Amino acid sequence: MRPKEKPVADDAKQPPVRRRDRERTKREILEIAFAEFAENGLAGGNTDAIAARANITKRLIFYYFNSKEELFTAVLEMAYAKMRTAEQELHLEALEPEAAIRRLAEFTFDFDQANPEYVRLVTIENIHRGRHIRGSKKLREMTRPIVSQIAAVLDRGIRAGAIRPGIDPIELHMSLNALCFFSVANRHTFEAQFATDMSSQKAKAQRRLEIADLLWRYVRSD
Repeated sequence: MRPKEKPVADDAKQPPVRRRDRERTKREILEIAFAEFAENGLAGGNTDAIAARANITKRLIFYYFNSKEELFTAVLEMAYAKMRTAEQELHLEALEPEAAIRRLAEFTFDFDQANPEYVRLVTIENIHRGRHIRGSKKLREMTRPIVSQIAAVLDRGIRAGAIRPGIDPIELHMSLNALCFFSVANRHTFEAQFATDMSSQKAKAQRRLEIADLLWRYVRSD
């Protein structure tokens, strides 16, 4: 078992640099750490490797992020923020209920397919029982906008008679993510067990449509 990495002592920390350089360096560290943690996990992620790829000293990582655990939390915040920012561009309020539900399903499927590292990172955080997310107020607050969007779509659909009442937006969000997440997280084991194709563009298009159909059939009123 690897020894836990510890931050460097205060007197070894490097002095701050100009703000623009500081923010750019932090972004570079986070992007490189994202790839490192997604590939090797928190325990296997190597801050020496991150520093080498960023062409900085390891001390600078700990100057900005204090510890490996805090760096991992910051990477999670960055990864979730990417998805949440994209969700805000869906503009589901401008669509009819069925179109909104289908758009939500298609977006979620497409995002997971395009970002397998994100899926792996979320899986790793689940191995750690979500402790970094629970410790981050920012991460907990990120879920509110998408749940509010889903709730608004359901309310509009109920008023229009297109969606049945009694659907919990968080439960619907969970069901959708389970369907889309599986297609990435379990692709290799499922393909090996059932000798089925989940990787081709044809297979992905079929699964994308099927998930959108499943979600709409579940919520519609008739």
